[in-house]
Amino acid sequence: QLAGLAVIAFGLWLRFGGVMADFASDKKSPEYFFMGLYVLVGAGALMTTVGFFGCCGAARESQCLLGAFFACLLVIFAAEVTAGVFAFIGKKVAIQEAQKIYEDVYDDYMKNPGGKVNRTIYHFHVALQCCGKDNVEQQMGLPCPENIQMPKASNCLIEIQNVIDANLHLVGIVGIAIAGITVSKSTFSL
Repeated sequence: QLAGLAVIAFGLWLRFGGVMADFASDKKSPEYFFMGLYVLVGAGALMTTVGFFGCCGAARESQCLLGAFFACLLVIFAAEVTAGVFAFIGKKVAIQEAQKIYEDVYDDYMKNPGGKVNRTIYHFHVALQCCGKDNVEQQMGLPCPENIQMPKASNCLIEIQNVIDANLHLVGIVGIAIAGITVSKSTFSL
């Protein structure tokens, strides 16, 4: 139950209080990322419910509740494995989608540099610690962070790919750890 509540809190913090919250108020918010965060919150709610079945089943020594706990853990385990497989298979699509979101914001900014998109592109640059998408000449009119290192700043599209590559491995490691915990809990419930 505590792990489920922690996942809910983490998902809500990322959505409303973390770096991604800055994108939420803008017109070009990356809705695919927010859908993932809502799925994370839903998974946390499911984990809390499953934890409740496990606690009550163990406290009352109810075979029915422990059976429900085991069945839920089995479904969660299958979903974790499926999500992990799709995450690694769909990595290229995720990178392309994130790059497309940045390119759309970049193009909107180039059409209207003083508009509301100015804040959106600045938040992208701060979050990714990059500036622009091609070369140094194109960075001149962009709202770039002041403390950015110029060699890294040359291409946000490459930085998006690097961030997704790095974080997808972290998601895989966490997923394997959670799947291991799920298998151990289902074994104990039997």
